[in-house]
Amino acid sequence: MYRKIALTLSVIFQPLLMPSLVFALILYGVPESTKVPHELKLSVFLLVIVSTLMIPMFAILGMKYTDAIPSVHMAKKKERFVPFTVVSLFYILVTYLFYLKLNFDELIVFSLATITMSIILLTLVTFFWKVSAHLTGLSGLIAIIIVLSWKFPQSHLLYPLIFTIILSGVVASCRLYLNAHRPLELLAGFCLGFITCFGAFFYFLMI
Repeated sequence: MYRKIALTLSVIFQPLLMPSLVFALILYGVPESTKVPHELKLSVFLLVIVSTLMIPMFAILGMKYTDAIPSVHMAKKKERFVPFTVVSLFYILVTYLFYLKLNFDELIVFSLATITMSIILLTLVTFFWKVSAHLTGLSGLIAIIIVLSWKFPQSHLLYPLIFTIILSGVVASCRLYLNAHRPLELLAGFCLGFITCFGAFFYFLMI
């Protein structure tokens, strides 16, 4: 039972979900941070969900059913090379398309570019070490919430921050319970996501 719960939480809060949560935060949690007109926000948000979650997820499922990878869980380091590289290349393409079509809002393009950079760094690290993609995504979200709360103190992001921190702990515990990672791999993933996103957003918004 506990294993099923841990696996379910790991699947629900997978790394590919994090861009959607970041853009939900920017578009609806801190609406003053973006220049996207209200009537276009839903379209932008749906575009993010399709391009950063659904298409990459179906691509990974396709790799599984064509035996390009043995499992969608990618338990071993070598199983992550191809899907991580494919997702990185796809995110680069999506970022470029967002730049061409949504360049009127710098934060939207910058956010996607920062997420893409995090994925590229994670992919490069994966060639040498299996770090936690789950914690990379969640810690990046924590970092972005912190910087946005400093830049827009009227946005009331305390509860989202607390929830995300707790969620990070729960997901980390699930990954340990499933023997998917060792503690140092979780810590490395957390540091990778947090440092990348905090540094980028702090420079973009605060300096």
